[in-house]
Amino acid sequence: MLHHLVSDIYFWCAWIIIPILFEIIPAVMDSVILLVKRSLLRETKPLSFIPTITLMIPVYNSEKTLYRCLESVARSSYPSDKIEVILVDNGSRDNSFQMFQKAQVDFPDLPMWWIASKQGKSKALNKAIFNSEGKYIMNIDSDGVLETDALLNAVKKFENNSKIDCMTGVILIEPQLIEKTENFFLHQFRKLEFMEYCQAFLAGRNFESQFNSIYTLSGAFSMFRKSVLLKTYLYNTNTICEDTHLTFQMKTVLHRRVYLCDDAVFMVDPIESVNKFYTQRQRWQIGELEVAHMFMKKKMKNPLIRFFTNPELRLIMMDHTFAFPRMIWYFALFALGCINYKFDSILKAVMLIYLLYVFTCFLYYLNILTFLDKFKDLKRYYAQKLGYLFLMPVFNLFAFFVRFAGIINSITRKASWKTYTLTEEYAMCEETVKQDFHFLFRFRQVVSWLLEKQPETPGESLQTEKGKKLL
Repeated sequence: MLHHLVSDIYFWCAWIIIPILFEIIPAVMDSVILLVKRSLLRETKPLSFIPTITLMIPVYNSEKTLYRCLESVARSSYPSDKIEVILVDNGSRDNSFQMFQKAQVDFPDLPMWWIASKQGKSKALNKAIFNSEGKYIMNIDSDGVLETDALLNAVKKFENNSKIDCMTGVILIEPQLIEKTENFFLHQFRKLEFMEYCQAFLAGRNFESQFNSIYTLSGAFSMFRKSVLLKTYLYNTNTICEDTHLTFQMKTVLHRRVYLCDDAVFMVDPIESVNKFYTQRQRWQIGELEVAHMFMKKKMKNPLIRFFTNPELRLIMMDHTFAFPRMIWYFALFALGCINYKFDSILKAVMLIYLLYVFTCFLYYLNILTFLDKFKDLKRYYAQKLGYLFLMPVFNLFAFFVRFAGIINSITRKASWKTYTLTEEYAMCEETVKQDFHFLFRFRQVVSWLLEKQPETPGESLQTEKGKKLL
């Protein structure tokens, strides 16, 4: 009895140490710090002067979403005559320009400019920066809508704190579009995606902002002090993660802090399918590693020195490195089951970790509710999703596997906007397995033929030669 008890204790300690050290404990610490931050928050002072801002919107085949995006800008609480909107088209082949023209007619008080560019998103954004006149430059994607006070809240942060030079906004999934989803499975998946975005920005990046450890100014909604932005190399054209690269420039080259503006919200469309989710997260993962590699070797003879002196680089690399022990943990549990290890011990360990994950999600849930006080509709919608906390560990596990696949693919594949979908990679894997097993089957046939054949004549060499040809 005692022997079994000691064995179980050893097992539990061995298997739960990795998730507890790398995920559970940091999550609890994050939650406590965020609660303290929330209690110390003070209302920002109203603006005594309304500066002109430039809003950059990259456009590529945005016919279905562009008008809604421009409509949200026009209905913003920030004065329309103080907003300069520059739309940079990256070779659209649909009716995006017609939607722009319609918005010009419907919102005559909103100054809007259309710039054609066919040289990629990064060059398009750089072109808009050089043509901008605003004191602050902000960029949003064309497939989302601004919350009414998003621009005003962002400018307030800038004007009330001269030390703030760049910020990332809060990106959330638009609840109305989630509820319009007819497919049951996709509907649930999108709700979990909404919960994940809330955790990532209102909890994760909120915590990172306190320690200046944000490593990506989200391309969907970011804001800059123009005078500081022009001191960088602007958006890099050699990577698909140009937002991460610009963040590294801000922090590594200019030594500026990156903040989260937690009351500036931008609502994006929910993911179209699981395949789109897979390609999106793969692209992010491969792109981040590509940027990390750039800064590892740039102007540094010894990359290890840069690793230990650059906190953002260290955060990305360590985060990706720790993915491997987590993956080993998952596969080891499966392997133990295959060798008939005590099922009840495995089940107890998995259930304990699952409940700990749910507990951390609940702590984040409480924090996020407090940060959504200003947004009553969003808070009400999020509060109704309490039951989904029990599904979040499963969703996060799936996202982790996608992320890990991105790490593996980054070894053999250059970052690109064209990424294989989950269906395509499954088909490729299936074909590889079939070919491998076909080879093994043919090999087994040849070996069996050689063993069964008992050559008694000088023709033995000829038969052996036939066997070699079959191989």
